Amino acid sequence: MPVLNVTPLSEDHVVLDGDQCAAAGRALHERYAAAEPFPHIVLDDFIDADVLRGLLAEWPASGEKVGYNRAQERLKFEWQPVDLHTPRLRGFLAEMISEPMLRFLEALTGIPKLVTDPYFKGGGLHETRAGGHLGIHADFNIHKRLGVVRRINLLIYLNDDWHPEWGGDLELWARDMSRCVTSTAPTMARAVIFNTDLDSFHGVPTPLCCPPDRARRSIALYYYTAPTAGLETIPDRTTVFRKRPGTDDKTDWTVRRRHLLADWIPPVLYRKLRGQSDA
Repeated sequence: MPVLNVTPLSEDHVVLDGDQCAAAGRALHERYAAAEPFPHIVLDDFIDADVLRGLLAEWPASGEKVGYNRAQERLKFEWQPVDLHTPRLRGFLAEMISEPMLRFLEALTGIPKLVTDPYFKGGGLHETRAGGHLGIHADFNIHKRLGVVRRINLLIYLNDDWHPEWGGDLELWARDMSRCVTSTAPTMARAVIFNTDLDSFHGVPTPLCCPPDRARRSIALYYYTAPTAGLETIPDRTTVFRKRPGTDDKTDWTVRRRHLLADWIPPVLYRKLRGQSDA
């Protein structure tokens, strides 16, 4: 059975179940948290392989332009949803940033209040061709357009019949860069999920030895949290309804009382009271 179940809405669109996703994440949390060199997990049969194979039928041609071509990364291509014009790929990427996926990742990682990136900055579809590589690195940590902090990477591989001698393993390195702690082959329907800290070093440093007609393909998804510093200076408001003059519109006294408490109770105490009432 796949780790996450998908249900077809149509021939081109599948959806996740939130409760199943949350339960799967909880079941795997201890394994994730205890992993070295930093919290991570490798999951085979993450999503039904036939669903992923359907995405390959719409995979874009790389064309002549190389996405990245420098010493640190070569022959690596990247497409965001805005570059795609096919329903399965766009629908799948949208489902990967939906509420059920967030429920899975929050339960798996123990990181609450994850948010997604509608721009897919640096993410989306990835393809590395023969001779290409990606040096060991730690990822960018701040999404400047959204003002959020990167916390989690999810990589889903789409490579049937991938031969070990072709290379392409994802390597996770010790935080002090003293050694490669673990490596993972990019086989079909395998997923790797890991925390992205400033010293979460990883990459595919050895050039691929696959045939020219093959490529290492993956879907890369990144998840973030919003900084909370400074929120105490902003009034805590829910939806505010106002009465129109000369009408029998009802005043929402419950909300007014809540706002009065928010403005006069010390912020630390108010957040504690709100946390208890929201539980």
